[in-house]
Amino acid sequence: MEPQLTRDQLDQVIAEAQRLTDYRQDQLLEPEQVRDILQELNLPPGVLEDALTQVHRKQALAQQTRQRKRLAGIVGAVLVVAIAIPAVLFWQNRQDLGKVSVQQDRITLTQETQALKTIERQSNPEVYYRVTLKDAPIGKKLALSCDWVDPSGQVVKQNRFETQPVTTSVWTTHCRYRMGNATPTGTWTVKMFLDGRPLDNATFDVQ
Repeated sequence: MEPQLTRDQLDQVIAEAQRLTDYRQDQLLEPEQVRDILQELNLPPGVLEDALTQVHRKQALAQQTRQRKRLAGIVGAVLVVAIAIPAVLFWQNRQDLGKVSVQQDRITLTQETQALKTIERQSNPEVYYRVTLKDAPIGKKLALSCDWVDPSGQVVKQNRFETQPVTTSVWTTHCRYRMGNATPTGTWTVKMFLDGRPLDNATFDVQ
């Protein structure tokens, strides 16, 4: 009958096998040399193989653990970058848009560039609100909108549009509204917005 080992004795054998395996890696011992050293412990048959098997299993498990940790670190870093880049770009975009302001604005008709304060509705005019922006972000498209407000305070027309990519920091744009005989007379207001942020407004009289 083969002599039995206690759990502590087997752990000692495994520890010795692990130590010799590590020593082998450091000192370049051959596998046969490690086996000969362990056999000097006069282990029961089969115990040596069991000990080496468990050592190899522990080494493989330790390597898998290191690989998982390394992979988790890489995945974590990728996630941080994936989250950070859009956040930085969004913040930078908001900063750029926040600098945009109005340099000049005027009310005109279709074929005129002269600023008007009074519009005659009988001719069914198309009224333009022309705005010159400053500090516009070059290379970006601007999401603009205009509200046309009649004398009673009601928004009767909304323009929503996106500009072409901005090519110069001073950028001219416009919105428009066609009036007719039924258009209420009195003082009108037109308001321009950039991404929902008020940029400017102008008033004019309709007769």
